[in-house]
Amino acid sequence: MKLLENVRGARTGDGAVAAAMALGKRLRKTTVLAGDAFGFIGNRMLEPYGRECLALLRHRDVGVADVDGALRDFGMAMGFFAMSDLAGNDIGYAVRTSLGLTDAATRDPAVEYSADVADALVEAGRLGQKAGKGWYLYEQPRVPSPDPAVDALVSQFKDSSLPNVDAEAILDRALLALVNEGFRVLEEGLALRPSDLDVVWTSGYGFPRHKGGPMQWAEERGLRECRATLERLAAERPDVPYLRPAKLLEAMAEADAPLADWEKYV
Repeated sequence: MKLLENVRGARTGDGAVAAAMALGKRLRKTTVLAGDAFGFIGNRMLEPYGRECLALLRHRDVGVADVDGALRDFGMAMGFFAMSDLAGNDIGYAVRTSLGLTDAATRDPAVEYSADVADALVEAGRLGQKAGKGWYLYEQPRVPSPDPAVDALVSQFKDSSLPNVDAEAILDRALLALVNEGFRVLEEGLALRPSDLDVVWTSGYGFPRHKGGPMQWAEERGLRECRATLERLAAERPDVPYLRPAKLLEAMAEADAPLADWEKYV
């Protein structure tokens, strides 16, 4: 991976930051300075993106291949589920367990939990490529193929009351969850500038370079449209905090401000 996140803690000195940046350059890495908080930049933004991909599986007409296919057609190097298989599905499971989310008794019942299907996958031993099976089957190393066993597992979490979802809606939900969290990362001072978020996601997470990155994509789409779509999605699912427009996004959309002026609205 080309990406290197240089994490600056509360007591990290300027010299240490500079030394880490220089090391990244010698290693021929694309190095981005990040704040010290859950997930830093890349994984922090990945969290709601992944949860929304999982939530989409509840719709009766949406399968793993549908979500991944929409994301690949958009230009992502890999769909979320193929990426999870590559990283190891047990990694996300371990994070959720550390946060008390895999146990229904310890998570907040007022907040939607869409990762129950991912928990069941791991508990069934489908850890990803290293196990030869995950969201996909790997009869040949690194070559994913659909597995009816996954369809059967996913079917247990379907909600027949949910409407049909097309590829456009899949992209809206997954990508706007990603972008919205990016605005929260900026609000919290975990990145120096919006373009750093784009560098992280184009260098380490497979976001299509020709689209510039998630933040540039959002600006080209229109921040007002992004806000309006998130408001609609949040109204439909009020128990999903990450869909509520970030304060920074709200302020910039209201002012119709360019992304370059973001610091004026923090």
